Amino acid sequence: MSRLRRTLAAAALSLSTLIPAGFASAADLPVKAKAKPVADLPFFLVIDDRVSYSWMPKGTDPGLWSVRPNGSIDGTTAKSVYSFTHFDLWAYGTNFFTISMFKSGHNDPANPCTAPGVNIFGTPSDCAGATEIYGLFRSTFGFNEIFNTHAFTMGPLHNVSFEVGMDANTENNFLAPAKRDVVAGLQFAFDLPYKGYFNVAPLVYWEFLNHNAFTQCGLFGPGIAGLTCNSDGNVQYNATWAVETNYYMDLGFLPENMQFWSISGRAAWYGPKGDSNNLPFLSGPGRFSTASKTEFNSEPIRLTFDASKAFIGPKYSHFVDLWVAYRYWQNKFGLDHNAMPGVCTVAATGQSTNSCTESTVYGGVTVKF
Repeated sequence: MSRLRRTLAAAALSLSTLIPAGFASAADLPVKAKAKPVADLPFFLVIDDRVSYSWMPKGTDPGLWSVRPNGSIDGTTAKSVYSFTHFDLWAYGTNFFTISMFKSGHNDPANPCTAPGVNIFGTPSDCAGATEIYGLFRSTFGFNEIFNTHAFTMGPLHNVSFEVGMDANTENNFLAPAKRDVVAGLQFAFDLPYKGYFNVAPLVYWEFLNHNAFTQCGLFGPGIAGLTCNSDGNVQYNATWAVETNYYMDLGFLPENMQFWSISGRAAWYGPKGDSNNLPFLSGPGRFSTASKTEFNSEPIRLTFDASKAFIGPKYSHFVDLWVAYRYWQNKFGLDHNAMPGVCTVAATGQSTNSCTESTVYGGVTVKF
């Protein structure tokens, strides 16, 4: 989680160590005085809540694409993103929670459309853009704090923590995804210059529930549950590996009158989790395969301008941030961008639908409250 927040908490703790020193100095004076009890630290050393709005001009949603008049495939859709983020630090670790609403354009239509301009009956329909809600949390428990030691601090390594978390989403398109996953593992936290940090977390990832309406028995005939269709459209995947990383650093090498800038980013890899439809009977070779692939989800760089510090003063640092970022997501949700006929590729030709890889520059504003 955020090293910047932990730095603030460490400063609060370091100030508390001055209190005993102050009493020792008072004891040297020839005056009798009764020492005042030291106030307990609050349960949460840092609480940071923020809301954001961002605009993503070239988002994607796997399997949602249209054909332009010149015959090329358009697999992108503009998305407005509304987010709430919470971070806190307490005596033994950190908690991070975020929930976002993604509002798509018409190229990513809501139910009952199964494709842009087409409903489930194959007749023309101008459906509104889909709305997705996605939330996640991550909690860490620091080994230095739990065992009251500095044994897990050496060189740039700041701490080692046990990390747990969960993701969940829902979307009102015909697919009706309902992703539920849990993660658990270790986090290694490293210090970077200028109050920066770099965290890397090797994890176990298990997506124990999702939903795919297209595989539901009865949609394309009765089928055989567990072989050619899923009885209720719900799917479950195998546990796999994951690696999540993130970093932050102020651009402290800039002149003092320009120290309003910072960079941050993240990258995550999630291993193959089994057949994407949970129906190995239907999986074929090559481009007809429905096997999941390693997923790479990243925002390699975000450039942030601390507008409140620049225009109001250091006391209000990061109360209002303006930022621009680049987002790259390959094999989105584990879907093979070179296979998955009808989703990532056109079933008849194998041509890419350009919907299973997301590559976009986007920007937004974040307000702390």
